[in-house]
Amino acid sequence: EVQLQASGGGLVQTGGSLRLSCEASGFTFDDYNIGWFRQAPGKEREEFLFAKGTYNATWHADVVEGRFTFSTDNAKKTMWLQLNSLEPEDTAVYYCAVTTRPITTYPPRVTDFDSWGRGTLVTVSS
Repeated sequence: EVQLQASGGGLVQTGGSLRLSCEASGFTFDDYNIGWFRQAPGKEREEFLFAKGTYNATWHADVVEGRFTFSTDNAKKTMWLQLNSLEPEDTAVYYCAVTTRPITTYPPRVTDFDSWGRGTLVTVSS
């Protein structure tokens, strides 16, 4: 059974940093394409942030350019999302997700991913 556990969220002031992690279990991490999304309070749709697909191809949203970085460790079955220069607009629940299907669209869609972690809340105060 695919399981994803996101953690590392919390309350931080504007300009602060957080490091989110997503630990995977129940599947061969190397065989999956992975991604990070977030859902802001009151919004229905999750916003794409990062994805890593076949042959280590990566995609990222413009909103994270220069502020967020994405990394993985296949041996540890873990992916991280480093959040820097946080702004109140970054307040959201952050989700990690995986899929065995190839990622063929940009931006990657929520429906492109099969399994989701529970999410971790990031709150940025002004």
